[in-house]
Amino acid sequence: MRRWKLTVAYDGTHFHGWQRQEVPGGEPLRTVQGVLESTIRSTFSIDVRVVGASRTDSGVHARAQVAAFDCGIEIDGERLARAISARLPDDVAVIAAEPVHEGFDPIGDCVSKGYRYTFRDACPNAHRAGVFERLWVAATPHAVDPARMQAAAGLMVGTHDFAGLAHSIEDRATTVRTIHGCSVRRMPDGTIAIDVSGTGFLHNMVRILAGTLLDVGRGHREPGHVRTILASRDRSLAGPTMPAQGLCLEWILYPKTGRQA
Repeated sequence: MRRWKLTVAYDGTHFHGWQRQEVPGGEPLRTVQGVLESTIRSTFSIDVRVVGASRTDSGVHARAQVAAFDCGIEIDGERLARAISARLPDDVAVIAAEPVHEGFDPIGDCVSKGYRYTFRDACPNAHRAGVFERLWVAATPHAVDPARMQAAAGLMVGTHDFAGLAHSIEDRATTVRTIHGCSVRRMPDGTIAIDVSGTGFLHNMVRILAGTLLDVGRGHREPGHVRTILASRDRSLAGPTMPAQGLCLEWILYPKTGRQA
């Protein structure tokens, strides 16, 4: 058996997240993992389990999710990626495939992940960005100051207990995580981009982090309030959970190659 590493891109709008979800007495929900597994199964007539590096939520996108599966077929990576993508729906694609050692673990071997949260500020309609970007960009009626947001973002960097920036922590052995970088900038198109990278993230952590920085950017909180959230571990002190459509998994780094997937 050979283990294959896949790099997968998808528009998460019409997916119930990455992870397969069964419904008792009904059809499984549409997930990226489920669609990939059924497509590989029908393409090569094999039963597979595809393991993904990041369990993205409903509506969250990915430019470079990493997944792995085992199979015994003899084929080169380029042909494998083309064969799978040809049968996938339009909102998901395998952009690369390569054979890896049998012990490769897309979750455990991950060194760092990078996410971007994108939103447009000062929108008259708070619930909607422009018609051509509404599925990938969140919106807020508040005008924000990226410099204030950047001052707060810098306080996120390092190893901290991020319980105050998580939706649910009951199933976590620890809520300590390491953030390698967190930056905020206004893009040429006027949107605000929040880039954050780290070893791993708690449930909704990046979306809550983005909501907290938004509060700072609009003047609702001071940048130093981040220290209070981290020290208290109190979710009620943080900002809102921002909408899913603004979040995208941009890259995943592994040690063997030394490059981003």
